[in-house]
Amino acid sequence: MTMIKMAVIGLGKMGLHMIHQATEAELSKIVEIIAVCDASEENLASFASSHPETKTYTDFKRLLDTHAVDLLYIAVPPKYHYAVVMEALKREIHVFCEKPLANSVEEARAMLEAAEKAGVVHAIHFSMPHEPSVVKLQELIRQETIGKIRKIDLILQFPQWPRAWQQNAWITSREQGGFILEVGIHWIHMIQKVFGAIRVINSQVQFPESKDECEHEVQAAMELEDGTRIQLNGIAHFAGEERVSMVVYGTEGTIALENWDQLWSGRIGEPLVPVEVNESLSQLPVLKHVIDRIQGQPSKIYDFNDGYHAQLVLEALRNPDQF
Repeated sequence: MTMIKMAVIGLGKMGLHMIHQATEAELSKIVEIIAVCDASEENLASFASSHPETKTYTDFKRLLDTHAVDLLYIAVPPKYHYAVVMEALKREIHVFCEKPLANSVEEARAMLEAAEKAGVVHAIHFSMPHEPSVVKLQELIRQETIGKIRKIDLILQFPQWPRAWQQNAWITSREQGGFILEVGIHWIHMIQKVFGAIRVINSQVQFPESKDECEHEVQAAMELEDGTRIQLNGIAHFAGEERVSMVVYGTEGTIALENWDQLWSGRIGEPLVPVEVNESLSQLPVLKHVIDRIQGQPSKIYDFNDGYHAQLVLEALRNPDQF
């Protein structure tokens, strides 16, 4: 079996996580991490101390000039996605990019068009539809367990933003950070895969006085193609507990996906009770699907087309006057 030569751009939390996945037992037999790149010499030195066999770079173009890369994983901040992805596509390298796909709708469209022209595998790291709780949710919706869908509520509540484990220089910036982009995109994409395309009707975003800081609140009305209403309520910086959830109201009952992976359901007039979710339903890791697609095997990936359509919703939420 031919080994897939993979390079990683960005050694933050996600970059290191993906490297860990690639070096685990199953994937390590078919994937070789040949080089990594990061703007921080400190990050590179730390990585090199435990991975001396892997070449390190501060310039991603130099990395690509030096190595024959089959797959490039991009885990840099969103405003750098475009430059790295477009360089890889120019060289006809398969690309696996973190979300959100880009830093604007225009960039996302250009990246999609370039990926289709290059004829390579282009994937975005949307993991939520692969989670066992979402696989089970989709099954319940398909079986009309709660009847016809009446309304969907999406709740994004963060006592502090960024969260304690999420400290970096860009995630609080208005340009490329905020909970709409960083967290909302997972749920927007998942809703579009389970229920269908979303249209933003109106959005009200509250920003702090600092022009550089990301949103503190958002309230938005959206709808599916069949007219089903979606209400988004998001807030950061308050006393209380984090809640990242979706509640689906049907004609015969309710389903709630609470805090990412806790699935609840109940009939009208009855309390919600936990839904048993078999972990065997898990379709993770996403990297395995990307590798399978490159090798021409059955797989389930979300590509730049998915990223582009999620970006359309995100930018309509963040910049309602422009859409």
